[in-house]
Amino acid sequence: MTRAIHLDAVGGVAGDMFVAALLDAQPDLRVRVIADAAAVLPPDAGQPELVETSNGALRALRFGLKAAPADHDHRDHDHGDTHRHAGDAGSFRDMVGRIRAASLHAGTADHAVAILTLLAEAEAAIHRVPVDDVHFHEIADWDSLLDVVAAGSIAAALAGARWTVSPLPRGGGLVKTRHGLLPVPAPATAAILTGFDWRDDGVSGERVTPTGAAILRHLVDPGAVGGAGGRLDAVGTGAGTRTLPGIPNVLRALVFATADVAAQDRVTILSFEIDDMTGEEIAVAADRLRAVAGVLDLSIGQRLGKKGRAMQSFRLLVQPQAVQSVAERCFAETSTIGLRVREESRLVLPRRLSTTDAIGVKAVRRPGGVQTVKAESDDLDGETLAERRHLKHRVEHGEG
Repeated sequence: MTRAIHLDAVGGVAGDMFVAALLDAQPDLRVRVIADAAAVLPPDAGQPELVETSNGALRALRFGLKAAPADHDHRDHDHGDTHRHAGDAGSFRDMVGRIRAASLHAGTADHAVAILTLLAEAEAAIHRVPVDDVHFHEIADWDSLLDVVAAGSIAAALAGARWTVSPLPRGGGLVKTRHGLLPVPAPATAAILTGFDWRDDGVSGERVTPTGAAILRHLVDPGAVGGAGGRLDAVGTGAGTRTLPGIPNVLRALVFATADVAAQDRVTILSFEIDDMTGEEIAVAADRLRAVAGVLDLSIGQRLGKKGRAMQSFRLLVQPQAVQSVAERCFAETSTIGLRVREESRLVLPRRLSTTDAIGVKAVRRPGGVQTVKAESDDLDGETLAERRHLKHRVEHGEG
């Protein structure tokens, strides 16, 4: 049996809400996660705290900093209220250094840095600065470092789990940040969660924060169809600090035990043949089509047409909702004048994508509990054979 965890974004998603919900559902992780979170904080920044509370008549847990010194305060964009902080956690480079230098449980640092990198890359693109120079203006410093490391500890402890999330509440209006007023969802949040499903429940304000967005992007495949299912083993509820009109401001985590079998979903097949493009043109077209949103895979085969003429047969696996846009790109990038379209069901094994030393790693859970791992070949350019073997050893032994 493996875990399938569904995040029910009733009120929204923030880093502290995620941590609180999972520690409520999996109390055996509390000692580990609190220890990892505390290990990255300086003594005068406060200590991690997990307390019982209620929100919208629902019992929940709240996660955050306890007894932070009153050196100065600023508005925490991630939670919508005022916190006091002992200095700043610094730039992306500083935060990564602090995480790498801390004594953490196995796997925590890699997951935490991967989440932080998603945030930094979004900020870098928005503000047009190098990633290493990013200062996190859209998130609070020590609070968010705390949330990122705690989430990384949870992700490492629940390695192999399959994560899904409900459609996310869009919210609305403006949010106050160090850059002034910004539209909701915040620019970093919107950039990180492109491809996820959203909903409008009529309640304004910031509902999904940048830190929450990065955690979701790291754990959840936005193309996953439907929510988790199986035997419901645990439910956890994490509370935000705001009070929302008419609904509880909580994130629920539903933990299911599922058999190690492949999940079924639907995929659309687009296929066509080309007999009048050069090999170079076909290679360029294939690379461009693989990069189109909604394309899951693209393969090219050799066929013989009438009069023995050689043809290249394109076969694209496409998410059903993206068929129209992908078809338009096929017509634009190739010389084809017609496409064949059909929908098929497929069985898909649970998989998890993570990053180890800047190298993407795909872990697949196979029937019987066996896990296979493979590094992304594009990330291995320039790596030596010894380095590849070292990475494989680390992944197989749970060190990354």
